Amino acid sequence: MRAAVYARVSTSNNGQSPEMQLRDFGEYCDRRGWALAGEYVDIGVSGTKEKRPELDRLMADAHRRKFDVVVVWSFDRMARSVSHLLRVLETFNSLGIGFVSLREQIDTSTPAGKMIFTVLGAVAELERSLIAERVKAGLRNARAKGKTLGRPKVVVDVARIAALRASGLGWKKIAKELRIGVGTVLRVAQEASQGGSKNPRRRDFPNPGSTIPLKKPRASVAGATSR
Repeated sequence: MRAAVYARVSTSNNGQSPEMQLRDFGEYCDRRGWALAGEYVDIGVSGTKEKRPELDRLMADAHRRKFDVVVVWSFDRMARSVSHLLRVLETFNSLGIGFVSLREQIDTSTPAGKMIFTVLGAVAELERSLIAERVKAGLRNARAKGKTLGRPKVVVDVARIAALRASGLGWKKIAKELRIGVGTVLRVAQEASQGGSKNPRRRDFPNPGSTIPLKKPRASVAGATSR
């Protein structure tokens, strides 16, 4: 059995060292008769960060099937949140890789370890449900207070677009002038030319039925004299 060991210490400034974890890993692997396939050690990295250099390397090597089991000193060395820990364990499980935590005495290859994995999944699902319910409660409270949710409504002055278009400006310059998207300008112009907005709740059309030239008007020369 090829074993990969993962160690982490939050800081190295106060004497923390991964040596104790690595020593325990070595003794454990010797007792189990496992070959040490690799050591992955993050130093000075908080467990709240899901992206860590050595953890990322560990996960990449897991997908390359470089080991058969991952050993950590405790759950909190791998992850601080249940959801993150569960995602890691689910990845290992899908790859056929075992997971061992020394302090909690958890081995996912045993019936007791599989039960813990199931319990963690239930807890993570409960956590997600509670977060979703809090979000929904917040939205209901905001609506009850009369707050408008979602994107603010876009108010477009059709007459202004018509005037800018008549002056010879292109659609991009009109959009830049009004600080709206080019697509919005084109849709408003098309709707106005066809007799008003098809979605009056989305935009304000102060002058329905206004005609906006979809083609840029050509400049004319008035009062030209022949020599």
